[in-house]
Amino acid sequence: MGSSGFLNWWPGDTKDEIIIGAILTQNTNWRNVEKAIHNLRDSNLLSLWELSNAKITNIENAIKPSGFYRQKALRLKNIAYIICEKYDGLGNLFRKDTKELRNTLLSMNGIGMETADSIILYAAEKPSFVIDAYTKRIMSRVYGIDKKVSYETLQSFITSNIRSDIVIYKDFHAQFVELGKHFCMKEPSCSNCPVNKICRYYNNGSDGL
Repeated sequence: MGSSGFLNWWPGDTKDEIIIGAILTQNTNWRNVEKAIHNLRDSNLLSLWELSNAKITNIENAIKPSGFYRQKALRLKNIAYIICEKYDGLGNLFRKDTKELRNTLLSMNGIGMETADSIILYAAEKPSFVIDAYTKRIMSRVYGIDKKVSYETLQSFITSNIRSDIVIYKDFHAQFVELGKHFCMKEPSCSNCPVNKICRYYNNGSDGL
C-alpha cells in the first residue's frame, strides 16, 4: 500500500516484549505504550518471568502511561504466570499449531482476538492475520465493507485474497497501520493517499455500505 516496500513493523526486541506490548496497547496509542515499556525496562520487569513474580503495585506504577493500568497490570501478571508456570515458558506454548495456540491465548483473561493474533503473528511467527481499527476503517472506505463487519468475517475476507505467508501477513498489517496513521485517519487526507484511485470513499463519497 505504500511506496516504502516491505515493513518490519511490530516494535519489540524480544518475544516477551512483543507480548507485553500487545497487551499494553489495548485502548491506547503506541506512544503511551513506549513510555510504559521504558518504565518496565528500567524496573527490570520487561520479561514474562519477571512479571509473573513481581508485586502487582510495581507493575501498576511502571505501566501507568498506558492507561487502565490496574486492569492491565493484573492481566500482564496473570498471563505471564500462566505462560511461565503452566507451559514453562513460550517455547512449549508456541509449539502448538496455530489454531490450538489461538484458542489457548483466547482462553486467557485479557486476550481478545486482535491481541491473540498479534502475539501469534509477531511473537510465535505463525500466520494469523491481525485485524485492527485501521484495517476496519480502510476496508470500509476503500471497498465499502460494512463498518460493523465482525472480526472473523473481515479476517476471512482478507486471508482468502492473499497468500498465507508470515512475511506477507506482517507486511499487509504494517501497511494498513501506516496508511491509517498518515492518510486514512478519522478525518482522512485523501488527496495524497496512495490508494485513492481505488477508494470508494474518495471517488464516490461512499463509506461502509
